[in-house]
Amino acid sequence: MPDATVRISSDFDEGDASVATKQLEVKWQHRAACRGPNQIIFFPPPRLERRSEKRQREARAKEICNECPVQSACLDYAIQIREQHGIWGGSTENERREVFASNN
Repeated sequence: MPDATVRISSDFDEGDASVATKQLEVKWQHRAACRGPNQIIFFPPPRLERRSEKRQREARAKEICNECPVQSACLDYAIQIREQHGIWGGSTENERREVFASNN
């Protein structure tokens, strides 16, 4: 997770009416338990990983998430931005895909 505050902005016009910029500040990331040397287990490795290795990595990441003081904010953020990679807020890519599908 990035160290700096993240701002997501979108400006667009609807005909003659201008829509205000929406900004989302992500300050909770500074308190996330996944920061530091453990962050590597929250994302798949660059090489192919066996199913058993993936399950072990995801289980370890979820254990860290379960102890994290910002787990709920992290999950909300991942769902809001439709994050497709890694473990966020104790959820896997597949678990979030199910949430995305149920919201459509």
